[in-house]
Amino acid sequence: MAALVVRNLSEETHLALKQRAAANGRSTEAEVRSILETTVHPKERLKLGSAIVAKVREIGGVELDIRRDRSPIEPPTFE
Repeated sequence: MAALVVRNLSEETHLALKQRAAANGRSTEAEVRSILETTVHPKERLKLGSAIVAKVREIGGVELDIRRDRSPIEPPTFE
């Protein structure tokens, strides 16, 4: 597990963290971990592929004629 030291934290911020931790029934350290986890890994994070699909569906979708080329791949020649 990684460790992180935060320096130069104001007394006001430290007190607010302690109060928030107490309100949530956690230690200050556990509260900071929780804040960092939800900030870095939000539940509703933007998934680019899903966002694109949703936008395309709004305009009725797009039909693409995609066919896989099954011909053998020729190796490159280095002459």
